[in-house]
Amino acid sequence: MSYVAVRGGAEAIAQSNRLLDALRALGGDSAPIEIDAIERQMPILHGRVLSEGGLYHPTLAALALKQSLGDPLEAAFMLRAYRSTQPRLATMPPHETSGMRLIRRISAAFKDIPGGQMLGPTPDYLQRLFRFDLIEEEPQTFRDIARGWLGNLPDAALPTSFPKVVDALRGEGLLPQAEPCDGEPFDITRAPLVFPVPRSASLATMARGETGGLLALAYSNMRGYGDVHPTVGELRVGYLPIELPHPVTGELIEAGEVLMTECEIIAMYEDTGTGDKPVFTLGYGACFGHNEVKAIAMAILDRSMQASLAHGPRNPSEDPEFVLLHVDGIESMGFCTHYKMPHYITFQSDLDRLRTTQSKHQAREKETSDAR
Repeated sequence: MSYVAVRGGAEAIAQSNRLLDALRALGGDSAPIEIDAIERQMPILHGRVLSEGGLYHPTLAALALKQSLGDPLEAAFMLRAYRSTQPRLATMPPHETSGMRLIRRISAAFKDIPGGQMLGPTPDYLQRLFRFDLIEEEPQTFRDIARGWLGNLPDAALPTSFPKVVDALRGEGLLPQAEPCDGEPFDITRAPLVFPVPRSASLATMARGETGGLLALAYSNMRGYGDVHPTVGELRVGYLPIELPHPVTGELIEAGEVLMTECEIIAMYEDTGTGDKPVFTLGYGACFGHNEVKAIAMAILDRSMQASLAHGPRNPSEDPEFVLLHVDGIESMGFCTHYKMPHYITFQSDLDRLRTTQSKHQAREKETSDAR
């Protein structure tokens, strides 16, 4: 049975839209929240929308959060819908992330790493206790915080780049050498996922996947439904310079930079039985914005799906088809919320079938009773 269009209810829908907008204005005497405030003061939420929307446009990501009343899935939906209307002007060549301008860089594998650990902005070492002083925060408080931080910066200039931890392990022969990727990466925006898919398709799908979905599947692997018990070789947060070919000369020029999170996890070595020297295995995750949980979960799932190539999937988190078709938040949200739409015809069919079945059941009971 197919769906049919239903006419009517336009005035009710228009009033519903007005009420949704009024919900923001009727909440009190507070001033409208500024787009810049969303971007600057909620960078974690803002970065999640950038990542899941698949478009690096900080202003529109903040606008989407404001328009959706803070719903990150709806905001990412808006951003991805806008992206689909824009022309494709150029293709970015592969970038080397060692050139990131870092604001945070840690390793759980070694205490001392080349260039040193850089804790950066993180709540990892805070107790989860309320700071009640933030309830009455004033603009002057912001100015005092900024003045106090900028007045205590070290005189020595920070390094512009840091070496990769995994490069040191490769130098010792403890990790496999990186294989060159000469082929075209899979474009998930233009081609459907037909399994099996290359690793580039898996990484691209997870890069704009929903944080909670990725975390749930990675967590299932970590707690026993899989074999990946990783060590974070390196976790980086910073700004990656973006280079594009000049439209006339073809020479690469820097067009800007994007904030991103990158994670490389080291998993236990596997004896393949082929006589090759055993080495650690590696999982990779990267996404727009400051989203460390997503990058780590993505790296774990990347490793688990790579492991399934040798012996086939033994659990859901190792099955590329299961993982990649269930981590897109916009698709899963759309399928979930479509149940709110009118299903009058299909439900009427269910009612008719149930009533018919009940009538037959009652008739059989009556026959049995009469026979007795």
